[in-house]
Amino acid sequence: MHYPALLSDGLAPRVAVLAAEVERKLPELIESTVRQIRAEMPVYADARFVTHTELRTSVRANLEHVLRTLRGSDVPDLSQARATGRARALQGAPLPELLRAYRIGLTEVWHRFVELTAAAQDLAALVAATTAIWALIDDLAEALTTSYRDTTAEVMVAHQNRRSALVEALFAGGAATEGTLWDIARVLDLSLDGTFVVVAAETPRLGQEPLPQVEVRLRARQHASAWRLTPDLQVGVVSLRDPAAAAAIVELVREHPVGRVGMSPVFTGLGNTARALHLARVALSSMTPGTPGLVQFTESPLAGLVASAPEASVQLAHHVLQPVLDLPGDERNVLLLTLRAWFDCQGSAKLTSERMFCHPNTIRHRLKRITEELGRSLTNPADIAELGAALRALNLFPEATHLPAPR
Repeated sequence: MHYPALLSDGLAPRVAVLAAEVERKLPELIESTVRQIRAEMPVYADARFVTHTELRTSVRANLEHVLRTLRGSDVPDLSQARATGRARALQGAPLPELLRAYRIGLTEVWHRFVELTAAAQDLAALVAATTAIWALIDDLAEALTTSYRDTTAEVMVAHQNRRSALVEALFAGGAATEGTLWDIARVLDLSLDGTFVVVAAETPRLGQEPLPQVEVRLRARQHASAWRLTPDLQVGVVSLRDPAAAAAIVELVREHPVGRVGMSPVFTGLGNTARALHLARVALSSMTPGTPGLVQFTESPLAGLVASAPEASVQLAHHVLQPVLDLPGDERNVLLLTLRAWFDCQGSAKLTSERMFCHPNTIRHRLKRITEELGRSLTNPADIAELGAALRALNLFPEATHLPAPR
């Protein structure tokens, strides 16, 4: 502390006499201080954080302590400043305004000292009193600021813990949100009946966000959102100003892709978030592992369906493609690559040949071989649907190519 050392010289008794003189008119000092604070500071004039009665009580307690300290009858005690800092932090009062109110009060004390020393023409006492008052201001401001910031940090941690718990409940759904959905919407600043999408992004490593600062970037575009980070995913629910805004969300998420990102369809009602998270995870799973990018569930519902049932999808792949999977390695791979390319090229042998750098007749020959091996037609819609789903399953679960057929 700065203050105690300043009262050690021979001027301390003269400062104590001045403080005692000011203390005799304490009620007047309190009223003038309260009046000036209210006149200069709208937050106190409007009783935004404390009532006028509470303000007067606080001013009285602080001025009494200051004058007792200057009289030397009280060991410098910063507990009142700490208590004020904590109380105002809990009330949400801004710290600069709080410090300004302290300066106003102590300046009022100093003006009284000026008046008394001017009458006695005691310049040395005024200098000593001024030095003591401003040193005391430093100590009080430091104590108040530290207490305020410590309390603010506690409040923020508590708020973040509650927010995290509510986000977790929102994504869990079911009994976790029963009776609390309105409270979740209020705390997370999301509309209960709004329009949303859920985003699920694969984490590159433990504890690292694949979409850093995503909530801030979304807020800059007027989209409220709530996020949580798990060991394998960063997931968030994003409020859309209108359903068409989903395209803007896609572009924002795609700005810096570091892994696979899945997005749910656009949905209405915050209570449907858990279901939407499932669809976002399915969309993510529909992408080949290790391939960065974003897929929205509605872009490939077939891939989503395959990804949502891995075991059944692998069984489907073996059931439909087993004769080709049983062929020697190079032969099997060429036929599977040809079939995939044919699907990607919308069934055009010409486009498939261009993609695979070979003659169209070669493609037709391979396709004929595939139909013979599988006993399926590339003109029958049912057969084409099964082949497409089987290829999707192999793409998502490539290890299934080399596994024995499920029994």
